[in-house]
Amino acid sequence: MSLRHQAFSAAFKAIALTGADRWAKDLAQGAGMILTLHHVRPWRERGFAPNRLLEITPEFLDLTLTLIKAQGYDIVSLDEAVARLQSPLSQRFFVALTFDDGYRDNLDHAWPVLAKHGVPWTLFVTTGFAERTARLWWLEMEEAIRALPRFTLDLPDGGFSARTESDREKQRTFETLYWRLRKGPEAILLSTISDLARQAGIDSAALVERECLPWETLRSLAGAPGVTIGAHTLSHPMLAKHPEDFARVEIVESKARLEQELGLPMRHFAYPVGDPGSAGKREFALARAAGFTSAVTTRPGHLFDRHEQHLHALPRVSLNGYHQSEAALRALLSGLPFLLWNKGRRLNVA
Repeated sequence: MSLRHQAFSAAFKAIALTGADRWAKDLAQGAGMILTLHHVRPWRERGFAPNRLLEITPEFLDLTLTLIKAQGYDIVSLDEAVARLQSPLSQRFFVALTFDDGYRDNLDHAWPVLAKHGVPWTLFVTTGFAERTARLWWLEMEEAIRALPRFTLDLPDGGFSARTESDREKQRTFETLYWRLRKGPEAILLSTISDLARQAGIDSAALVERECLPWETLRSLAGAPGVTIGAHTLSHPMLAKHPEDFARVEIVESKARLEQELGLPMRHFAYPVGDPGSAGKREFALARAAGFTSAVTTRPGHLFDRHEQHLHALPRVSLNGYHQSEAALRALLSGLPFLLWNKGRRLNVA
């Protein structure tokens, strides 16, 4: 676990020990929150696991839903969450569940838990994953570094060489290379990771086939009770790094493609990656113009009444695989970490 995540863990424990999740709730808690999830599956110990933050266990999902209900909160669909923002009344705190990308384990391991609790959920689908044309580049990077004892890459801003024999070396290399690539154009990121995958003999298409739901399964899922399908672009790009016409096509055509394949209207959209460097005011306007009822970011925070004026820039709260504890859950539900993170601001839409 990185120093950053160690600090988060310490903060969650401190909030729990001081009871701040209870006494600060009236100050920090909003009307509700939208949870972000990716993988849900049994944990497999594998040492080097740089994408662990995207993965929680079915047991932790069960604990999450049990605790939300025990607190007296409502678990609602994304449609209902938007409706409550549009008609703010004296209602109970609510939670909406969203799953990004369209992974097989969402059906294999998450859905049984969701069905047990009888709660609605939204699956944001990247059409290129269903069609096996887009790339899980973060997973390619993980698998390549796991396979290689050392490697060298040519980058526009200078070469990159690393020895990756131990898990610690692999983790350090992943974090250094990941953030170096994230700072630059996405085309360089993709080409660099393609080079790395070739060196390691990683089949990018096979990873998508292994991890992601195909169209036939999505068609069976569409319209199932409690399930909402939303759009998550054609190829999962960081939209803000691209020209406006490219971003518009990714947003508009993903909606059209899903509606064509599934025969249902797509009312909700999720920005890939979803941080300020990947989605901003331009993307918010594009999602609104495309006809989506709402669009969600990964900017952390609760929902407040004023978000009714910013339905295409909604914050979400990540269920992070590094912080699978009741203390973390209680802190997230209280809203206190986001009051501190956002420096007292209830809106973070700039």
